[in-house]
Amino acid sequence: MQPLQQNAGYDRAITVFSPDGRLFQVEYAREAVKRGTTSLGVKSKEGIVLVVDKRTSSRLVEAKSIEKIFQIDDHIGAATSGLVADARALVERARIESQINKITYNEPILVSGLAKKICDMKQLYTQNGGVRPFGSALIIGGVNGESCKLFETDPSGALIEYKATAIGSGVGPAMEVFEERYDDDCTLEEAIELALDALYEATNGATTENSVEIAVIEVATQAYRKLSDDEVAKYVEALLERNVEEEEEESEDEDAEEEVEETEADEESEDEEATEEDEE
Repeated sequence: MQPLQQNAGYDRAITVFSPDGRLFQVEYAREAVKRGTTSLGVKSKEGIVLVVDKRTSSRLVEAKSIEKIFQIDDHIGAATSGLVADARALVERARIESQINKITYNEPILVSGLAKKICDMKQLYTQNGGVRPFGSALIIGGVNGESCKLFETDPSGALIEYKATAIGSGVGPAMEVFEERYDDDCTLEEAIELALDALYEATNGATTENSVEIAVIEVATQAYRKLSDDEVAKYVEALLERNVEEEEEESEDEDAEEEVEETEADEESEDEEATEEDEE
């Protein structure tokens, strides 16, 4: 009997498991998310911060036409990565679910409830023949009263709540920054700075005021707000200044270390010469 080839046709239909229990179509959808630009979400005691990298592939593209952050309801926003067309379909569904809840119960939908409804929809597309999974992940953030919530939805329909998270191509460097520097008691301003620092690392320093989009949902106002171009420019300028200062400090430290090493080498050389003279 010949051994089975890798995949061996198990990736041709979403409803077929491989012998080792994998759904290859779902994994391919995750790869589509990993190839997307980086999107981040950070939870603070004053609200939620959503930041996305929306770099354009050509200088002829109007940057404002690229939308990666969406308002779902007055108190909820979402950042996306992956296939933008799939993300728009999910956002439209989220907006409908939010309005249905408002009409039915006469109150805003819970952030957790909305995230679960979107994941339920995603999960259905992993269980029916003739369809494919959504090639998009969403970071859904919002406020319910004094409570701030931040969720990440996976193409499989999995749902995880985070204090700070990232999706897209720069997940690794961004999550390292969050792991090292996130503070539960951070303010909204500190959360914006942290998110931008993580984005700077995720994009290898290719962060400009035209490639960044920022939205906040504040506890004080219970309202979603996208920052203006001037506000974004101010934050990005401060980010670049911080990184220039850090690079200069690192350069000074390296120079100081080199001087110390040279001094130690000279002293060792002098000691060796003195030892040789004593032996003679």
